[in-house]
This record gives sequence, C-alpha cells and structure tokens, in this order.
Amino acid sequence: MSLGRSILLAAARSDRLNSFATKSRIVKRATRAFMPGERPEDALDAGAKLAADGRLLIYTKLGEALTALKDADEVRDHYFWMFDEIRGRKLPATVSIKPTQLGLDQSESSCMSHCFALASKAESTGSALWIDMEDSTYVDRTLALYEAVKAKYPRTGLALQSYLYRTPKDVERLRPLKPVIRLVKGAYAEPAAVAFPKKADTDAAYEQIAATMLQMALTGECHPIFGTHDLPLIARIGARAEEIGLAKGKYEFHMLYGIRERAQQQLRSEGHGVATLISYGDAWYRWYMRRLAERPANVLFVARSIFG
Repeated sequence: MSLGRSILLAAARSDRLNSFATKSRIVKRATRAFMPGERPEDALDAGAKLAADGRLLIYTKLGEALTALKDADEVRDHYFWMFDEIRGRKLPATVSIKPTQLGLDQSESSCMSHCFALASKAESTGSALWIDMEDSTYVDRTLALYEAVKAKYPRTGLALQSYLYRTPKDVERLRPLKPVIRLVKGAYAEPAAVAFPKKADTDAAYEQIAATMLQMALTGECHPIFGTHDLPLIARIGARAEEIGLAKGKYEFHMLYGIRERAQQQLRSEGHGVATLISYGDAWYRWYMRRLAERPANVLFVARSIFG
C-alpha cells in the first residue's frame, strides 16, 4: 500500500479529524468536488441536471456502522421518502445502501427485514435497490443478505471489491442467481491476509474478474457493471466486450459525481450505459477520505477546486 493511501486511510479512522473536518468551512467546501451538498434535495437537483444527457443516477446517504437499532428505522424511512422523490421527479435513479446503515451489527434479521422492505419499495416505484459492500468482516453476511433479497427482487444489485482475494469465488457463488454486480477496486484499509497490498495486483484482479463477468453476461448469467475511474482499464473492458461480441447495452460503467465528468459524457455519447453515484448527508468525512485514498492524486484535484 502506498504511503499516501496509508496516511489517508489512517486519517479516515480518526475521530478527532472527523470532528474537525465536519466543522471546517474550508474542508466542507472541498467536499463539493465529490458531492453537491449535504441535503438530499441538493443531490436530487444535481441528478436532474445530469439525467438530461441520458445518464442514470444512484443515490446514497452517507453514514455507516450505526450504534442503535432505532437509527436504522430512520434510515429505512428516509430511503422510502427518497424512492418517492425519485418517482415524483421522474428520475432514472436507484438507491444504494450500506447494510450497517440498516442495523446489520445489531440484528441481522432486522437488517434483512429493512432490505426486503426497501427492495419492495424500489420495485413499486419503478426503481431498484443496490447493496454496498463494506469492509472484509462483513462480506459473508452481506452475500447472504443479497442472496435472500435477490431471489425475490431480481433487479437488486451488489457491489464487490477486486482487492479481496476471495472475490472471484464470490462471483462464482452468485452465478446461479444471475447477479447484478458492480465491481469496484475497494476503499477500506484491509490486512494483507485478505486483500492485495499493491495497487497493481488489485488492478490485475479487477481486469480478470471483469473478463469473467463479461463472459457471464453473454449467457445471461450476470449483468456486469464496472465502477471505476481508470480510463485505460475502461478502454480495455470495452475492447474485451467487443471482442467477445457483447453489445454495449449489456454492461455499464458507474462513476462518482464530480469525477471524470468529460469521460462520463463521452462514454454515454458512445452508447454505453453510464450511471453517476451521488452521495449526500452530513456523515461524509470517512467516505470522503476513502475517496481520496483510492487515488491520492485526487488531493490535487480537490486543492484546485478550493483555490481555483
């Protein structure tokens, strides 16, 4: 792991820095590079503008690892409201949740119930539910959660992380379900026993898993989605899909709000399915630091956004 990434991930775990950052006007201004604002209305308004060029949208409320089960009820109810707003505004949008937002640490059965309720709401409003993957200690529980929800609500999607050694086997485990998978590289601080320490190895694993997912798509066994801002990698994935005869509409690319904006527009103009993930909420600090750690060069990007 690079020194820059290590420092940023360590900063993400700091309660003191979290407290400082969320009170700092300068740091809050910096977050605008990756999120349009803390209020859900900010996210909805920003998404409406992006949807005008044919992009899809994914909304996620920041915050994870809740400590009280009652707080999970509030998160569920918030997302009920969000699905209604998406339908009311006629946005081509879905919602992405973290299981620990819905009480996974406190009660697996309650979390399961919340996810079923949200998947049902998504279906009734013409949308879909995404389940994010958190750190490696949650993988088995999250896979079990996804398998249960996906069996009843086929449009439900799951994020998987290429830096975990186990991910190729997890893809095979999900194959019978014809999963909807968003493959990402991974943004948590993980021990070398479970994840690739070197970026080059993570990148290589990503490309290998992507090839498997594209091949699965040919036979209808997967709807592959690639969550990455790595443009050379995106080009190679597109070339691989063309080589095996997989049409552009059979796979998608997902990127974060504010990053690679021109690339998002270009991919869309080329006929690819493109979705922009828009985050909101006041619990942004740890998420924000992990975004910087994914690509430490983003620090310079943020500095330019602050100082012009």
